[in-house]
Amino acid sequence: MLQIFNSLTRQKEEFRPIEPGKVRMYVCGMTVYDHCHVGHARVMVVFDIVLRWLRVKGYDVTYVRNITDIDDKIIRRAQENGEDFHALTNRFIQAMHEDLDALGILPPTQEPHATAAMADIITMIETLLAKGYAYVGSSGDVYYDVSCFDRYGQLANKKLNDLRAGARIEVEEAKDDPLDFVLWKAAKPGEPSWPSPWGSGRPGWHIECSAMSTRCLGEHFDIHGGGMDLKFPHHENEIAQSEAASGQRYVNVWMHNGFVQVDNEKMSKSLGNFFTVREVLRRYPPEVVRFFILSSHYRGPLNYADENLDHAKASLTRLYTALRGLPITDAPIDETWKLRFEQAMDDDFNTPEALAALFELAREINRLRVEDETAAAQLGATLRQLGEWLGLLQADPEAFLQGGESVETVESLSEEYPPERIETMIAERTAARQAKNWAEADRIRTVLQDAGIVLEDTTKGTLWRRE
Repeated sequence: MLQIFNSLTRQKEEFRPIEPGKVRMYVCGMTVYDHCHVGHARVMVVFDIVLRWLRVKGYDVTYVRNITDIDDKIIRRAQENGEDFHALTNRFIQAMHEDLDALGILPPTQEPHATAAMADIITMIETLLAKGYAYVGSSGDVYYDVSCFDRYGQLANKKLNDLRAGARIEVEEAKDDPLDFVLWKAAKPGEPSWPSPWGSGRPGWHIECSAMSTRCLGEHFDIHGGGMDLKFPHHENEIAQSEAASGQRYVNVWMHNGFVQVDNEKMSKSLGNFFTVREVLRRYPPEVVRFFILSSHYRGPLNYADENLDHAKASLTRLYTALRGLPITDAPIDETWKLRFEQAMDDDFNTPEALAALFELAREINRLRVEDETAAAQLGATLRQLGEWLGLLQADPEAFLQGGESVETVESLSEEYPPERIETMIAERTAARQAKNWAEADRIRTVLQDAGIVLEDTTKGTLWRRE
């Protein structure tokens, strides 16, 4: 049975969907004022894996991933650029989709935008006011009163007084308690706004997700996910306002992925130590980036460094090398290897252990191909299938191995060493070896090696790949 670590209970639990055979899952998506960085990519890849594995398990999954297309950062960036905020967000939504497509992220079932959910947001705020969980401050802003929700702090596992320590009220705020959070912000001159019973304004960030998730999935659903940085206060506030409005449990299982770190600090735009997905994809193939993310357990830290991405590239190369030259077959999946893989994934989506199973399978394929190519090809079909469940190993092995380590490198090397020239040089080397002109054969190998091209002599001839 599938076991998932529930951040709310702080333990692994057997996953039991509310409705048998169906799963409803919500994940906090991007705030679209800039390009996605590797931290965002990790969230997207992690929950893409959750989606894929739930479907492998036979569940009908409704996956909702929102887009925050109005907030302070978006308004500030649009003002800095001198452009309409819609133009800004539309541009970065398109860029986000391009990045996610490159990384092999499956599309969500629904992708609601905050700006299209105003009616739902206003209705939820009206409910909270009517039930006494919210109040209108002297500034015209509407706030949630955390003192009215006795379970506030359950996700952070802290008491109200502990959470209040260090919290403060900003000068422009008119709330009663430092922990109270804004549900509706009164309009400021020059800012986008929408009409409401409390005057023109716009929603606070937390209420957006509560409104969009319950509209798409109902007031009680199975899984809510996001990065660890959203656990408090964003997800804590979602629980408080959603459960206060509905009077019932909001989410059964909370999942949070760990941070991406650079020099032991969280990667973030505010710290200025982030790398955009586009920057990284200029230097490494998308599948390598995906493999790198899956090489660490989703709940632990992921250390971003060139050497770790280089290691991911070398590891993925080993898997593709095992598939190289094997005929494609429709052989059924080997149950022994499937079970090993399944045990890893059922243990809280343990992708490092699942990848370990793939490497063991690759070693078995390499052993078999010498003595029984048919058996090797049958296991190759299993390797491809297990890889597909992780969003890996679906490219042609030759195309991957000859594709090079980065877009920039391939672009420069392809001009000087296109495949046709490499094949010609290999043929010249083969002729030199047949003539026992070892010095010339070694010279050609060295020239290609200096250009980042690795030769592999096999019983079927010389194969090549780019480093």
